[in-house]
Amino acid sequence: MSLDVSPALLEQAERGEVDEADFVDCVRTSLPYAWEMISSLVAQLKVDGGEFADNQTPPPDEQARGQLLRALASDAIRGALQRHFGVRLAFQNCHRVAVFPLDTSVDERLARFTSVRGQLLNQSPELRDC
Repeated sequence: MSLDVSPALLEQAERGEVDEADFVDCVRTSLPYAWEMISSLVAQLKVDGGEFADNQTPPPDEQARGQLLRALASDAIRGALQRHFGVRLAFQNCHRVAVFPLDTSVDERLARFTSVRGQLLNQSPELRDC
């Protein structure tokens, strides 16, 4: 299971629409490594400015790596995080998370980051089994 869903949140889902703030809080508490990674990159982007902020340090263990994979592989989780933080998320390999502002002026940089070429240039033997 990727999220620790409270009975109250599950009940919301069973009744119909879920309050997205409650869902985001569930993600925050269930995936603390992924949450901290993304929130720190958002803070870095706000402080430093620029086209994007990214992480290039591999997760400390498999549990942390799994949290990143779950957060960014799920359309619902990824979308909720993007809306909550007001950014676009990009992901390469098992750890290279990047946050881009919603500003369309960085669309070209985002396209380069998420391109086939960008993916290939971000490969290394150490990350083969990540």
